[in-house]
Amino acid sequence: MQHSAAPPGHAIDVFLADDNLIVREGVRALIERNADLRVVGVAADYDGVVSGCAEFEPQVLVTDVRMPPAFHREGIDAAKEVRKRHPGTGVVVLSQYDDPEYAVSLLAEGSAGYGYLLKDRVAEGNQLADAIRAVATGGTALDPTIVEALVRPVVAPGGLLPAEEELLGMVAEGKPIKAIAAARKVPPEAIDAEVEAVFVKLAAGVASGSPAALNRLRLLHQAIVDREEQGETLSRLLPGGLAEKLRGGHQRIGETERVVVTVLMSDIRSYSTIAEHADPSQLAGQLNTHRAAMNHAILGEGGTVMQFVGDAVMAVFGAPFPQPDHADHSALAAAAMHSLQAEINARWAADGLPAFGLGIGLSTGEAAAALLGSEERLEYTLVGDTVNLSQRLQQLAAAGETVLSEATSKAMTVPMMMVALPAQLVKGRDAAIVAYKITQLDIPAPAIPRGLLTTPEPMT
Repeated sequence: MQHSAAPPGHAIDVFLADDNLIVREGVRALIERNADLRVVGVAADYDGVVSGCAEFEPQVLVTDVRMPPAFHREGIDAAKEVRKRHPGTGVVVLSQYDDPEYAVSLLAEGSAGYGYLLKDRVAEGNQLADAIRAVATGGTALDPTIVEALVRPVVAPGGLLPAEEELLGMVAEGKPIKAIAAARKVPPEAIDAEVEAVFVKLAAGVASGSPAALNRLRLLHQAIVDREEQGETLSRLLPGGLAEKLRGGHQRIGETERVVVTVLMSDIRSYSTIAEHADPSQLAGQLNTHRAAMNHAILGEGGTVMQFVGDAVMAVFGAPFPQPDHADHSALAAAAMHSLQAEINARWAADGLPAFGLGIGLSTGEAAAALLGSEERLEYTLVGDTVNLSQRLQQLAAAGETVLSEATSKAMTVPMMMVALPAQLVKGRDAAIVAYKITQLDIPAPAIPRGLLTTPEPMT
């Protein structure tokens, strides 16, 4: 693995992998002729890719398909391992093979943040740079030749009926079987049988009749089935861990369970004033940077991000899976959120951008948790006084402060200093509440992910 000096300025960090030095340097030159892209490191084999991405934490990995040690599909396997360890990393695979089976194997677990380009075409126009930018923000980038190969069976002679062509069109768009079934008001099993029948009909109509063509159809169909079985759609719609819990049968839609949790509510002080004087697109970029940092801090303490609403963040500790010391983790997450935002504010100040000051409230107690909605669109919801109280406590916190309930203070075991606030009435409660403000909580400074401190680009 080799290190590469990054040019000054703010750019998308790219890690480049190819065992051929000439190809690698050529691709590096293509990437770095764009001012918003920089190669931060390179590797020539599977181990180098995995260790290099762990070291540099790039926003995008660009990799060849076949590399040492066996020259099979190490690049794709390494990309999947990197995504497992660093889920936000975008991946662009460069291949000399226009066989769609490689693309199917890459995209079998979902297409978001993945790209697949042919090497002999990456120098055409801005295809590579555009693909890197696309996957860095969760998009998908496929070479037109691969797309044509994937959908060619749809337009091949085979005497498909209009309804069959419409069905395959929805499948090609990535719509899950259950969503198609809901739209047609039929059982998912019926749609699955229809899709299978259409693929069989297409296979019979392939002009060449080659085993490879039939195998491609089977692979594409299996990829669709695998995504359904793995709950890929649910994983995108639900907070971390919920899709696995639902697939495991431990939580059914509409079923409510009582949980003891700590709820965290965060809000940006004077956000309306900031928004009034800020450029909307620049503010959107700041908000995106803020959310990424808050998500990092919360997940780092085992919390679940419930939702982002405007400038507000809601998270829970102790659900959907039990967490005995959830109060401690919520306080540590709050401290990390303040620390990360302070670092970001310092960088923003140098660029003339307004700072975000957080007020955070923590409340511990019982809540009712439920998965509400349908199989096509689900929402994990917490309701109860504990949730409402965290919102009221957040309103008592000034910028940079964390206010917690009496129950949270009693549940905490980590060393800290706090002061009691005057008892006061809050909306929704008849009796005055006792709350505490954390004045000192000794924790190590949180590790700041690469890219969080960059100046946000205006969103268009």
